[in-house]
Amino acid sequence: MKIACLLLAGGMMLAGLGCSHLASPDDQSQPLESPQVMPINALPRTCQFLRDAGHYYLATVEGKQPRVRPFGTVHIFEGRLYIQTGRHKAVARQLLANGRVELCAMKNDEWIRVTGVLKEDPRRKAKVEMLNAYPSLQKMYSPDDDKTMVLYFLPGTVTATISSFSHPPIVLKF
Repeated sequence: MKIACLLLAGGMMLAGLGCSHLASPDDQSQPLESPQVMPINALPRTCQFLRDAGHYYLATVEGKQPRVRPFGTVHIFEGRLYIQTGRHKAVARQLLANGRVELCAMKNDEWIRVTGVLKEDPRRKAKVEMLNAYPSLQKMYSPDDDKTMVLYFLPGTVTATISSFSHPPIVLKF
């Protein structure tokens, strides 16, 4: 069964293909299972899921309007989860104005939602690390041209939830 998930700030829209029944919040026909909280290896597990998915969708806010777009960069550097974008893009301005984000990705029959606060890391060292992890970006960006922006999730603000219709949610905090 293929499921597409798109998260918007302040709400969730779930579109299903091949679903004969989507439960409403009032539907008590199936008891909810408690999430499994697994803090061990939360950071690498989250990063690997996002890499395996290939792309994820990042939700930001511009004023009162949610904005969602695909991303593909994710990297662990100095014990933090990093992403990258171009400084000239609207998403960069949105992130600088409000670092609270949510992202979503899907692989096989599981999807992940990651919420947290992103903060810019202006250090050349961080830019070099990200560009080395994604060599194709080196055609567009240099660590010295101030066109690239790398951001990391502030530790202690991140919750990643891996969900599936076949197992209870797995909650990872870091």
